[in-house]
Amino acid sequence: MSRPERSVFVCAQQRPPGHPRGCCAAQGSQAVLQAFWKELQTRNAHEKVAVTYSGCLGPCEGGVNVVVFPDSVLYSRVTVEDVPEIFEKHLMGGEVVARLAASAGTW
Repeated sequence: MSRPERSVFVCAQQRPPGHPRGCCAAQGSQAVLQAFWKELQTRNAHEKVAVTYSGCLGPCEGGVNVVVFPDSVLYSRVTVEDVPEIFEKHLMGGEVVARLAASAGTW
């Protein structure tokens, strides 16, 4: 397997219900992760993209959070419906999806 061009990390942090910071898992991160894996399989993009889960990425109030490296782009409030757009535009095309990108002060 060759080194992928981009790596995607989906926050899967879990915290107890009522925790003051909240968590991405409670906001649907498992479904978002599954959607990324599905896109990866459907596009057979294993040589270009790696997808994995991660612990907390920081701005919990903006979850589900997703980070793309080596571009260092943090996407916030990602839903399953957003995944095909992120995959097509950013992961395959190199174009940041501005409407989902966290502001510079967020991360």
